[in-house]
Amino acid sequence: MLIMDRDCKRGGERFAIPTQGEVQGKLIVLEVVAITCLREVLASKNAFAVAALKKKVLRAMKEQCAPFGLSSEDEKAVLEYACEFFEEASKEAARQAATKVAAKSAGTARSRTPGHG
Repeated sequence: MLIMDRDCKRGGERFAIPTQGEVQGKLIVLEVVAITCLREVLASKNAFAVAALKKKVLRAMKEQCAPFGLSSEDEKAVLEYACEFFEEASKEAARQAATKVAAKSAGTARSRTPGHG
C-alpha cells in the first residue's frame, strides 16, 4: 500500500518489500507531479524558467544523494537519469499542452461552422 508514513519510518518497517503495484503507483505519482509542474512552467513559455527549474532539480538531486555516499559513477548516473526524466516530462507536458490547444481550436472551428440540421 502506498503510505508516506511508512516511507518516513526508520528501520525494518521502512524497508518492507514493496509490491509491484506500490512501485508502479509511486512511479505514476512522480510522473504526474512532474508533468503537472512542468506544464505550469511551460505554459509561460519562459525558457529561463524551465532552465532554472532543471538546475534546481539537479541541485536537489545532488543534495538528496549526498547522505547515501554514492560513488561518483552512481551519482553521475542518478543525475543523468534525472535529466532524462526531466526532458521526457517536459516533452510529455508540451505534447499534452499541444493536444489541449488542438482540441480547443477544433472545438472553436466546429462552433463557427453552421450546423446541418
